[in-house]
Amino acid sequence: MEWLSAENLVAVATAMLGIVASAVMVWYERRVPRRRRIGYRVQLDVPIGDDQRSGRRINRRVGWFDTAAGMTDASIVLLRIENDGSGTIGRDDYQSPGTHGMTVEFGDRSILGVSVTQPSAAGHLIEHFTPDRGFGHQGGTLDLPRVPLNRGAYFKLLVLLSGGSAGDEIELRCDLSDGEVHRNRSATPDEKAPLFSRAARLITITLTLCVVALAVIVVAQDDSPPPIGCEGGTLTLTGSTAFEPVLREVAEKYEKDCAREDPRIEVDPHGSTSGVRELAAAGARSEHGSPPVVALSDGPKPSGMPELRENRIAVSVFALVVNEDVRLRDLSTADVRRLYRGEIANWSELGGPDLPVHLVSRDANSGTRQVFQRRVLGRGEIANSSVDCVHKDDPAGPVIRCELGSTEQVLATVAELPGAIGYSELNSAARAKGLHRLALDGHPASVDAIEDGTSSYPYREIEYAYTYGQPPADSLASSFLTYLARGNGQDVIRTHGHLPCWTPEGLKLCARRTP
Repeated sequence: MEWLSAENLVAVATAMLGIVASAVMVWYERRVPRRRRIGYRVQLDVPIGDDQRSGRRINRRVGWFDTAAGMTDASIVLLRIENDGSGTIGRDDYQSPGTHGMTVEFGDRSILGVSVTQPSAAGHLIEHFTPDRGFGHQGGTLDLPRVPLNRGAYFKLLVLLSGGSAGDEIELRCDLSDGEVHRNRSATPDEKAPLFSRAARLITITLTLCVVALAVIVVAQDDSPPPIGCEGGTLTLTGSTAFEPVLREVAEKYEKDCAREDPRIEVDPHGSTSGVRELAAAGARSEHGSPPVVALSDGPKPSGMPELRENRIAVSVFALVVNEDVRLRDLSTADVRRLYRGEIANWSELGGPDLPVHLVSRDANSGTRQVFQRRVLGRGEIANSSVDCVHKDDPAGPVIRCELGSTEQVLATVAELPGAIGYSELNSAARAKGLHRLALDGHPASVDAIEDGTSSYPYREIEYAYTYGQPPADSLASSFLTYLARGNGQDVIRTHGHLPCWTPEGLKLCARRTP
């Protein structure tokens, strides 16, 4: 994994930004606006008189509220003044001229009376509210004394006003040494309190944006694993025709992923046995160690080639296929062996239609044929008796049997020829038209069932990749095999209906020579 990739650097930077932003927000909230800070909240501002300007009464009053002077346009304000900074405020921290320390302006309204309250834990505050210490009012201006406030301490003012309108601007002014005054938002009695403070909302929004940015990075980036050790040069892939579709796609992906190294990979399969022999011959001719050739084989190599080094790549599943006119869906292994010994000449002998049997086989170099003989028949097939798969060229042959050079030729011939039976790699058989697959002894050809361990389907084998000796670690052959078996090639292998050996389930099956 590339820890210093651009995506990782951006992701880490975004996460760090979220953490730093949260810390800075808290620090700024409490530290940046100076250590001393007085906040004030208007907790109540309601009319208790008549709205003379609109010509209608908005309150019902009785007693003193109705008879006292100035109550026609009266309003009540509840004001909370608090030390919400990080330091204590003493008397000497107030810099206002005169004896008072703070001034509250109520605009066009006039003050009729003021009541001061403080929490029980701060009973000492009330002794400061005396005229000789600056406590008093005139018109719409209220002077407050130099009240010492510990961190978090507060007091409240209940102010009776006349004139003006409830809701007019109220302002607290104070010249505070190394400090400031600000207005805090406060829910009125009829207003629903905010669920989160402003600072909490800003922190939440910042963190949310960071999480969204990380999610976008994760979704936008390519989830496929990177190529493992790209190398340049040339390489020839030969051997199994059944595995050819996998090889071609993986080779294209490798060349694309490793384009900077300019690798050149040629896919030239001729059958498993032919490919293994071609590799052995190339190795014998090579004067510089392992040649740039990899041979894929459906099953283990023939004996007598100790120089070839095996790499187990996948579990391949194969299938018997019959022409669509042969309506049978399942055969026993014993009946398949009778068919390929030439003992059954017509499908009616197995409960099928009245059609002659045509055995469409692969040539002797085919790994698919060798797996079929080894895993299903337990012996070799009978001699070839036809060139065109239609007419019997050998009168002594018990049934018509022909051999073809590729999987595609076998599938096309079986689909066109009534009564034909052949074999193929599973994924190719599943895509072919005009034919269907046969189950063996009640077990269908299924990679999933084999992977789950619920099937004893016999027609399967390990797919091997052979090199001549151990190729250098920095060679294209070594890099491609790693890419095929453990890198992006695993996805291609599974897409084509094979089980990669380097998955948890594949490791168990590939650990045995015959899975």
